Amino acid sequence: MPRFLLLLTVLIAMSIGLLTCGARPAAAYDQSPQFGDGRFHNPVGKSALGFVGTLGVMWKMLFEKPADATPLAPIPVQALSRQALLDAPDDSLWRLGHSTMLMKLDGHFWLTDPVFAERASPMSFMGPKRFHAPPLSIDELPPITGVIISHDHYDHLDHAAILALAPKVQHFVTALGVGDRLIGWGVPAAKVVQLDWWQDTRVEGVKIVATPAQHFSGRTLADGNRTLWASWVIDTGNTRIFFSGDTGYFDGFARIGERYGPFDLTMIETGAYDAQWPDVHMQPEQSLQAHLDVRGTVMMPIHNGTFDLALHPWTEPFERITALAQEQGVALTAPHMGERLDIRAPAPSTQWWREVR
Repeated sequence: MPRFLLLLTVLIAMSIGLLTCGARPAAAYDQSPQFGDGRFHNPVGKSALGFVGTLGVMWKMLFEKPADATPLAPIPVQALSRQALLDAPDDSLWRLGHSTMLMKLDGHFWLTDPVFAERASPMSFMGPKRFHAPPLSIDELPPITGVIISHDHYDHLDHAAILALAPKVQHFVTALGVGDRLIGWGVPAAKVVQLDWWQDTRVEGVKIVATPAQHFSGRTLADGNRTLWASWVIDTGNTRIFFSGDTGYFDGFARIGERYGPFDLTMIETGAYDAQWPDVHMQPEQSLQAHLDVRGTVMMPIHNGTFDLALHPWTEPFERITALAQEQGVALTAPHMGERLDIRAPAPSTQWWREVR
């Protein structure tokens, strides 16, 4: 297919996605300080690429990727089974890929941003493809107490996964508007809790707080910022975790640290960054600073190792954050996909990515 036709196909597919947006009327969010003029906003405006700039980025992403943007050999994955999850102790965490984490907290299982699709894309035949299969399937998962969703981009919100998960999930906790997408897809409204920044809910003794992030939202060319994005505090009373979702660096991290820190573990976005979009994804230096700002004890870099979403080598986020953490004496853990991590005492990184260069 000629390149211009391929790009046109992408644009059309993103536009068609509007048909399944499932958004509520804008008036439903009028009480949110983040909402105005029919859209959600960051406290500080972000620079915009514009239509031409966006097309330029899409062109580079489709046709000008460096050869080392994807691994040359299979990513090592530690396969999981339902019984292994049931037998695991509390305060266990398994990275299933990208920003999808499975946690066992006080006997209950939780998922973040569950994406099991082969591609992070509105199309099944093209778009960023997984470097590895998930360590287990949705069918193999035990009953899930809660799913936490940071925002609605395709690499964080997987339509097919949500539909498959819905029968075995008790609660979906989302930022404002994202829950309405789920309801529009057929998830029972009684299972959905939607939060604005600084709002919280409790599920089976676990406190979940939606905290600020600097990002954007949308699944089509026509629904930008119709839903909110968030980072998350997960607090069992004995264990405290910070999940950044997607975000640029901003002063909100310090406020989160003041109100909810310290954290036993921070899961911080470290990947898919570029000089062309500095406001919505962090460079590794900023990711490390965000960990320090929220008063984290151990940092786990996420948003890497599964999808090719930028122009940097796929190993670069791991290498840069490892070097920075060593320089500043920050405890870092980067487990294999599927490897069990003890949240209270995480094992140091083994630099597994160097096995597959």
